[in-house]
Amino acid sequence: MDVIVIGGGISGLAAAHHLLKGGARVTVLESTGRLGGKLHTGRIADVDVDLGAESMLARRPEAVELAREVGLGDALQPPATTAAAVWTRGGLHPMPTGHVMGVPADPASLAGVVSPEGIARAAEDADLPRTGVGQDVAVGEYVAARLGREVVDRLVEPLLGGVYAGDAYRISMRAAVPGLYEAARRERSLLAAARAVRERTAAQHREGPVFMGIEGGVGRLPGAVADACRAAGAEILTDVSATELRRTKRGWTVTAGGRDRDADAVVLAVPAPAAARLLAGEVPAAAAELETVEYASMALVTLAFRRRNLTKAPEGSGFLVPPVDGHAVKASTFSTNKWSWVAAQDPDLFVLRTSLGRYGEEEVLRHDDDELVDLSLRDLKSAIGLTARPVARTVTRWENGLPQYPVGHPDRVARVRRDLAAYPGLAVCGAAYDGVGIPACIASGRAAARTVLRTAGTRSPGPGTGA
Repeated sequence: MDVIVIGGGISGLAAAHHLLKGGARVTVLESTGRLGGKLHTGRIADVDVDLGAESMLARRPEAVELAREVGLGDALQPPATTAAAVWTRGGLHPMPTGHVMGVPADPASLAGVVSPEGIARAAEDADLPRTGVGQDVAVGEYVAARLGREVVDRLVEPLLGGVYAGDAYRISMRAAVPGLYEAARRERSLLAAARAVRERTAAQHREGPVFMGIEGGVGRLPGAVADACRAAGAEILTDVSATELRRTKRGWTVTAGGRDRDADAVVLAVPAPAAARLLAGEVPAAAAELETVEYASMALVTLAFRRRNLTKAPEGSGFLVPPVDGHAVKASTFSTNKWSWVAAQDPDLFVLRTSLGRYGEEEVLRHDDDELVDLSLRDLKSAIGLTARPVARTVTRWENGLPQYPVGHPDRVARVRRDLAAYPGLAVCGAAYDGVGIPACIASGRAAARTVLRTAGTRSPGPGTGA
């Protein structure tokens, strides 16, 4: 079986890797000059750093498994510290423990981040009448109704924003926090639901880190997967854009790089707008659904300082910033503290990074790179007293980088897959469907590979029917 994978991010590479294990001949087409999508390493002040996603959820096995399969097992590293903080109410406060994406099992754990009045309001949840979550509900809407807006604004928002760069009052609870959604359907109160999720998680994961990184950067993973795919016979082409997808008697034809390529099956591992364009001629219903997916843009500002210029080195792994506080920076990671491999490269260097921009607040990204650095330094001075000037800096912009998961997102994904099911040998995967994290994207790629391996060559609508 010949399969074309369109898109060389981690989802597409995971799909290619799985297809090769299934005996397919694989060609990967990547429109840019670099594989890996939002997994990207670079250098600052002669130190290797991640310029995109920097850690993988270890309690989902897919990413760690794939890293081991492609020879990065010995490079896997947990964070050296996970002592994060929340910058709110004029100071840094330790990140509360015992919560599920900001929803506490015990309201008392919110002290410092949430006011005494807010904590008292959250405790009322235990006595409130039960409220259903229905088919879906916005995380912020449901949590505010049960625990009060302050819990959402001070904790749920910055935590969800760190994952989706989104608005908690729009994000689907069923899509973003499925375990909590299911528990809320069973339990009488939201506090009880959070306790149930925490207890189940503790029972399933008694040992091991929550997150995992890779020495040299998580951005090494795509290259290692690509090398493994090439060693298994895959052809991987960069700077080749797919412009058209057509159904044929054999399977599919992809027009890319000025030529037609025939295949038995195709996996679309590209963002939703690109997938919609390619599907418009053959599967217009799915294309119409994918055209509605919205994206958030953000920027990462990576800064390097000489320790001798720091009055005091920042402590912990970094901090989150509630949007309600009105700062430009939404989060900061102290990379040198968080990752031993960063610190080991140059003990005299302190590397940190900030993130700016989220859904509905992209106007900050109209600033040029120098202005984003200045905004970051201004907020770092207020948050941690940092007054030193960086010896090096780099700004990485992720335009339309994170798909949004509003209420109804799971049903939209189900409709897309239902429409595609009429076309054997065709599947989609990536961050726009079942999760934006690295393990979720890898799982999505593998699922798409299984779909086309199972269905390619079976009976389907005739070419060009649009049925």
